[in-house]
Amino acid sequence: MDGELWDLTDASGAPTGATFRRGGLDFPEGLFHIVASVCVMRGDGLVLMTRRAAVKDWPLYWEFPAGSALAGESSAEGAVRELEEEAGVRVGVDELELVGRVVERQALFDLYFARVSGDPVLQLDPEEVCESAWVPFAETLRRCDAGDMAGPWVPRLEQLGARLAQLIDARG
Repeated sequence: MDGELWDLTDASGAPTGATFRRGGLDFPEGLFHIVASVCVMRGDGLVLMTRRAAVKDWPLYWEFPAGSALAGESSAEGAVRELEEEAGVRVGVDELELVGRVVERQALFDLYFARVSGDPVLQLDPEEVCESAWVPFAETLRRCDAGDMAGPWVPRLEQLGARLAQLIDARG
């Protein structure tokens, strides 16, 4: 959302003490903000994918729930908040397992994995998400290969997909 305030970090993720307002001009060169996402798996081994609302960048493309950590939030806290805001799924920070980090042009992207029991009732935020699906992880990779995932997800899954698959297989 325009106007969000983000903490700025160095390349290692250490806070610099500076902030940046989303939508502002001239993002500082050499600094980053944290973007976090959660791949949620139900007890039956299916993972949650969400489809971006038509009004967002990368409209109608698929992804895992994700967004920027707000000023004062840790990466994990931001991931938990975004998952709840976008899909209505609640997990605790202590239930997250870090899959890994991808260094992007202005963001440090952290992907987490979490398992939920049962079949959670989803409450999609229509400003963020227009559709959801519980799918086998292989379907996520197929959608990525087919060009159905939001563009930033292609390099993210290239770098983190094998590790995520290991976590899913180990807990499936």
